[in-house]
Amino acid sequence: MHIQTRTLQKSDYADLKEAMIEVYSGIGGDYWEKNLIDKLLKIFPEGQFCVEIDGKVVACALAIRVKYSDFGDSHTYEEITGGYTFDTHNPKGNWLYGIELFVHPEYRDLRLGRRLYDARKELCESLNLKGIMAGGRIPNYSKYAGEMSPREYITKVKQKEIYDPTLTFQLSNDFHVKKVLRGYLPGDSESLEYATLLEWNNIYYVDEKKKKPHTDSIIRLGVVQWQMRHFPNMQALLEQVEFFADTVSDYKADFLVLPEFFNTPLMADYNDLPEPAAIRKLADVTQEVRQRLSELAISYNVNIVGGSMPLMDDGKLYNVAYLCRRDGSHEEYRKIHITPNEVRHYGMVGGNEIRAFDTDCGKIGLLICYDVEFPELGRILAEQGMQILFVPFLTDTQNGYTRVRHCAMARAIENECYVAISGCVGNLPRVANMDIHYAQSAVFTPSDFQFPNNAIKAESTPNTEMVLLTDVDLSLLKELHEHGSVQIMKDRRTDLYDVTVKRNARTKAEKKKELSNEEEQKTMPPVIVVQ
Repeated sequence: MHIQTRTLQKSDYADLKEAMIEVYSGIGGDYWEKNLIDKLLKIFPEGQFCVEIDGKVVACALAIRVKYSDFGDSHTYEEITGGYTFDTHNPKGNWLYGIELFVHPEYRDLRLGRRLYDARKELCESLNLKGIMAGGRIPNYSKYAGEMSPREYITKVKQKEIYDPTLTFQLSNDFHVKKVLRGYLPGDSESLEYATLLEWNNIYYVDEKKKKPHTDSIIRLGVVQWQMRHFPNMQALLEQVEFFADTVSDYKADFLVLPEFFNTPLMADYNDLPEPAAIRKLADVTQEVRQRLSELAISYNVNIVGGSMPLMDDGKLYNVAYLCRRDGSHEEYRKIHITPNEVRHYGMVGGNEIRAFDTDCGKIGLLICYDVEFPELGRILAEQGMQILFVPFLTDTQNGYTRVRHCAMARAIENECYVAISGCVGNLPRVANMDIHYAQSAVFTPSDFQFPNNAIKAESTPNTEMVLLTDVDLSLLKELHEHGSVQIMKDRRTDLYDVTVKRNARTKAEKKKELSNEEEQKTMPPVIVVQ
């Protein structure tokens, strides 16, 4: 499944019409005629958004700009749209007015409406508009009209005593009810022609038309410090993961980061087996867990760095981290440097690929625990454009943690990037080789005037389960690179030394496999070459 939020195009009309007929089947199945959609796309193309899934438009948000003082708080849908002609659109209007937002019924469990509202909010900020106004239906009111007034109904919806599919969703997206409108949409029998006048205020609005610097460079991270404990089954563990996804989503996080081997509590069922056999049993469910992480990334609209899990491939055991993007796609990174413990107890082998990944929040890198202690990897990723490095880790003692922490801080400074580390805490009886854990998850920065004096953006309480939420500003990295007190990436003496990637010698079988997979990167751990 591939999900994309984008501006609407004329060629999307057939999908748009089909979805609208399904959505409004309860009130006659009305839909906007093509000439009106074409008109909207002509007068205000940047204000029309849709969500496309696998090439099909399944959700849409239409809007116009208005000078709100021309209409006031007592208006009807017909009045605000100029008799459904959109002649009321004012290119210099100071408010965005939402005239339509719907999601095809078959796709409503994917939370696509939130994506459309987020797109509208970003548009308001970029255009420096005061905010968003909209008239919202209350389709469940007809079920309670004999018991309460519209005002009482709205209050109970706010208090979560009653669920309304439209109003509940709008309130959860930071809108507040400004007024109850009568006769707003004639023919809306479900709402008894009542509507809520909804308002969202743009806190970055500048009255003098001077935009406050706030762009997509602000990225919010949700770093999980995971408590090791027994789960009765895999479903229970995944419910805990979903709790964290739901939590960081409520805080509008762009990334959820899980630690290394977060799912090893499931090995308790195999504790009677030798350690190599037990972890290979755990590897049997890795793809199922990865699939669920992808579903959560879509449902909660957050990119998930899925910690790490064991993976069997062609008879070899790897330690693999997954990047599950919120558009439905995913990537994997295989730990390159395997610790003596992992070799001795599990028979793990290292991966052979070093690659930065594109996301909707810039370019990121993944390294797993021990990998961060090798500076060559971070430098190669930085040369590929990495802006944020994510490091899931698992350490049993404080000295092991100290190695990871200080090396991660060094990677942030020397590569002019942010580094987020996520670890496990607590004890795990009855799982061999997973007894004790020590962690203090954190987000590290470069060290210069734009950043905290100690180069620590945020850090958790040691050895306590929690979520670390913090914002990082990618624009500061560019400023550092161009105007920093020192410019490490620019000042390298590449005339004297360089960090390169050697091509790995492969077996005939592996070479044949490479020919069938053009995307495979034929790389091995890097070395420093001195010219």
